[in-house]
Amino acid sequence: MDKLERVESVLCDLDGVVWLAEEAIPGSVAALNRLAIAGFAVLFITNSSFSTTGELEGALERLGVSGRGRVLTSARAAAQLVGPGESVLVVGGGGLFEEVAAMGAHVVPADSDPDRPIDVVMVGLHRGFDYQMLARASAAVRGGARLIGANSDATYPTPHGEVPGGGAILAAIERASGRRAVVAGKPHQPMANLVREMLPDADLSRAIMVGDRMDTDGEFAGLLGCTFAQVRTGVAQGPEGEDGSFVDLADVVRAILG
Repeated sequence: MDKLERVESVLCDLDGVVWLAEEAIPGSVAALNRLAIAGFAVLFITNSSFSTTGELEGALERLGVSGRGRVLTSARAAAQLVGPGESVLVVGGGGLFEEVAAMGAHVVPADSDPDRPIDVVMVGLHRGFDYQMLARASAAVRGGARLIGANSDATYPTPHGEVPGGGAILAAIERASGRRAVVAGKPHQPMANLVREMLPDADLSRAIMVGDRMDTDGEFAGLLGCTFAQVRTGVAQGPEGEDGSFVDLADVVRAILG
């Protein structure tokens, strides 16, 4: 608990920690507001790429949590890997479309003209993903396009259990193209770079990453050099996290605030 008493910044996952399908997990909103009242810096670090940042911020606001300028998505991390003017075939949702366009790249829908030259294939969650998209994306990669994954999460939690995530789609394209993707979201370096940009003066050894997955949130905490607290309200893997296991976000906040 000594590490928790030294915490100054809180990095908080969304799915499985704050909410399930944007339905608040009991106690999470009150816990976040306790942190805000106590003056803690809180960032929301999510491997979600389907929704736009504004949509996620709005969802937090509707729950009663201040989210403006505090949400970092795997879509934003992935978009940092493309350059202005590049043609990017996007297999994903509005979050990827928005972030890629913001980088000055040309967004190419997955159902576009198959003869159009492609520099990058970028993959996230796409609920309408089908065989035609798989064929289009894998052909572009075999033709020389770089393959970037927003995240490699095979599933994500919902109120009704786990459902396939963007990583499942990415795995299909990797298999069909014979190429491995560069992945941007947790626990990889592009997302870590965004955190450091958002908290340039923070001592990350005095930060805590609150998440439900050891293989993403736990490893990401290790990459940043911060403490990890694993909660059991999402996709918890293993009996406990590296630095301790907690029932939920409210349990973590009680430990931080004493």
